[in-house]
Amino acid sequence: MEKTSPSSFNSYQILVIAILAVTQFTVILDFMVMSPMGDLMIKSMDMDAKAFGLAVSAYAFSAGASGLLTAGFADKFDRKRLLLFFYVGFIIGTFLCGLANSLVTLIAARIITGLFGGVIGSISMAIITDLFSLAQRGRVMGFVQMGFGASQVLGIPIGLYIANKWGWEAPFLMIATASIFIALIIALRLKPIKQHLGMQQQQKAISHLWHTLKNKHYKVGFAATAFLSIGGFMMMPYSTVFAVNNLGVDHEQLPLLFMVSGVCALITMPIVGQLSDKVSKFKLFAIASIWLMMICVIYTNLSITPFWLVISLNILMMISIMGRMVPSSALTSAVPQKQDRGAFMSINASLQQIAGGIGAVISGLIVYQQDKTTPLMHYNYVGYTVVAITIISILMVRRVDGLIKAQSVAIDDNLPRTSS
Repeated sequence: MEKTSPSSFNSYQILVIAILAVTQFTVILDFMVMSPMGDLMIKSMDMDAKAFGLAVSAYAFSAGASGLLTAGFADKFDRKRLLLFFYVGFIIGTFLCGLANSLVTLIAARIITGLFGGVIGSISMAIITDLFSLAQRGRVMGFVQMGFGASQVLGIPIGLYIANKWGWEAPFLMIATASIFIALIIALRLKPIKQHLGMQQQQKAISHLWHTLKNKHYKVGFAATAFLSIGGFMMMPYSTVFAVNNLGVDHEQLPLLFMVSGVCALITMPIVGQLSDKVSKFKLFAIASIWLMMICVIYTNLSITPFWLVISLNILMMISIMGRMVPSSALTSAVPQKQDRGAFMSINASLQQIAGGIGAVISGLIVYQQDKTTPLMHYNYVGYTVVAITIISILMVRRVDGLIKAQSVAIDDNLPRTSS
């Protein structure tokens, strides 16, 4: 690979960023599209709010289990092959979601999709840490995680339109079909990524997993991820149920709502990525977290609200989410040693998914609907819970930031001795 300065990317790095971004786009869209279709799926499949929360959490729990199962051998294989294997499995699972005809078959399909899709993010993170320096990662995370915004700008509005026109199954079939072409690009254009193999200790998969889990420094990163995910997942499953039945948003307005929020995310992510490479990543995270807490309390206590105000509050919430996601991801990526990155990222992703599933279950226990057309009750309690968890997450990310600074000082202190 040709040499680059921290401020620039070479042509192959740009290709890698693009591949990872579109891959993340499809995986995130597959997960994200369920929540916007929540009200439609609840009414068309004759399920209640708690059953829908179970369907959402099924993906999260299976993705978490998959991450733990793959963590032990994630650093023992070419990362390209791992990415391609799990992405093909994700495509199969997504097709099965589109063919589901009952709550049981839907949950089974979501479990299969989660088993494969839940690992893709951690593999992508490991690839990023292998190919990009810490000084570049904020921008790389910003671009790759633009898949989050792009899924809302393009995927979710189109998915909602298709779901309103042809049924909720159609978006899953659309995602799976598009993903086939992306898998071909990965197979043909991405180079093997094997640098970590030369550093890998000769450990069995379980030993490597245990070695990574028991590392006291890694535990700090794991704990921070868990609290971030619990808070992040709590509001999401019931966002459209609340918007339709409490705020008075029409199903026809939902695509515009998600499109505007997604455009905001798409614009915000690269900006936040650049800021996180120039200023303190923790301070940026803390400011965005405080912003998020204020918006959560306001939003979850609303009743019938003008659509322009709903859009405005969603934009403000999206900015705060992006302001947390990019710097926290960049900080977490700096915690593991190179030979443990694949295992660390797999465990971290699994904890993220499991914690998110717990968050979805908790919010499902808090909220309730008397019937499918009445307002969603106690959603404001979910907002208050998110505030409490966000405060804890600030403290945990502060510990991660301190750990990284201590590691940097130790490396600097050892440089003269190792070079002499």
